[in-house]
Amino acid sequence: MFVTTRWTRVLEARGDSTEAKAALGDLCAAYYAPVFAFIRRNAPDEDSARDLTQEFFARLLARGGIAAADPQRGRFRSFLLGAVKHFLADMRDHDRRLKRGAGQPIESLDAETGTGSGLQAPDLKAAAPDREFDHKWALTLLALALARLAQQYKETGKSGQFEALKPWLTGDTGNQSQAEAARQLDMNEGAVKVAIHRLRDAIKNEISHTVKDRADIDLEMHDLLEALL
Repeated sequence: MFVTTRWTRVLEARGDSTEAKAALGDLCAAYYAPVFAFIRRNAPDEDSARDLTQEFFARLLARGGIAAADPQRGRFRSFLLGAVKHFLADMRDHDRRLKRGAGQPIESLDAETGTGSGLQAPDLKAAAPDREFDHKWALTLLALALARLAQQYKETGKSGQFEALKPWLTGDTGNQSQAEAARQLDMNEGAVKVAIHRLRDAIKNEISHTVKDRADIDLEMHDLLEALL
């Protein structure tokens, strides 16, 4: 299960203590997928993208890069996306310096040679890398919320109810109506509507851990749904 990316968790990640390093490690694990998706759009292949992603997180872990994260400035994912962009810009600058060779004979640094970072210009016909990052972020957050909810329903012996109502969280209802779900669960339709509303509130609760003000939750929920389209 992904760990919750709370601002308190971000603040715990500052410093050199064992607890801080563990907190930052958890954050990196939670946000690996969206970071990899963004970098993959700038790399020639998956192996290069994985190497760059690992290097990004290694630097974040080793250099205390989380220190710049500030809850007063917005969302943690915005900070992380900015950090990834800065990292890729540094890698491109590094490649350019290598190509200049400091007066030495210039050697090819094409991706096929295995040297340099292997960065490439993004495909302008493909979806914007920022949107790909947000899409993976939304999937990560939804997976976290669903995993927590599944466990809660399992503990109360209601796993069947959760599975029946989950499509209204993921958008996979197809042609099924809430009335049909109510009949399946032997509930009235009003009770099903209330249950679905509570499930959505649980997702909003996960979102609340990634923003500074609760007033931002609805906006972030909107962004999440937009990113999943």
